[in-house]
Amino acid sequence: MKHIFPFIIILVLFSACDEEVKPLEFKIHNIDTAYEANITVAFDEAKKNKELSKTINKAIENAIVKTVNSSENATDLETVLTNFNNEYLKFKTEYPEVSEPIWELNIETELTYQSEDAITIAISTYEFKGGAHGNDQIKLLNLDAKTGKTLTINDLINDINGFKTLAESKFMESIQEDDTSTPVENIFFGEPFQLPENIGFSEEGLILIYNVYEVTSYDLGYTEFMIPFEKAESFLKLH
Repeated sequence: MKHIFPFIIILVLFSACDEEVKPLEFKIHNIDTAYEANITVAFDEAKKNKELSKTINKAIENAIVKTVNSSENATDLETVLTNFNNEYLKFKTEYPEVSEPIWELNIETELTYQSEDAITIAISTYEFKGGAHGNDQIKLLNLDAKTGKTLTINDLINDINGFKTLAESKFMESIQEDDTSTPVENIFFGEPFQLPENIGFSEEGLILIYNVYEVTSYDLGYTEFMIPFEKAESFLKLH
């Protein structure tokens, strides 16, 4: 027995180390609750590692909550959905004569990048409460893969000014393929180039996304471009 016991210890330690280096697994979680409003929700949820998964899943939920316009007083997704549905029911009661289409709230996420250091999840939200069109936006959520901490641009980039110069050149390349005469000030409403709020990772490089109304006009929708890793590497804190 004394010969077997050390061997068991080695196996346990090896198993623990093996578990530690395995990346988190994500599965799509669908909320199937029936509402009067047209509400659909499908988001990535981390599995297996209990503590880390719990931290990451809470960060994802918090980020989703912040993207919904009806969620100012809500701290969890279930309340956000209930509030949206109640708001729709109240509208129908107060304005029975208004023949507007059913309200919509659609939320979905996509895991765009995962490594030993970082995880990026794109959160897409669409809200429609009548009128000419709905409101949609994309949020890129960056997380520390080891702790679940939400990463800011200062956690990702070591030289903001240098990266901004690089991003401006790539941005102008992406929008001026057909028109090389558009001044950058016309795109940023009279202001010089600004980095977007949404910067995250993909398998090929950094994604930069301007939501509707952040640049140019609503008709042009999202403005998105990518900086390959080989161009951005010198500016990254994570490698």
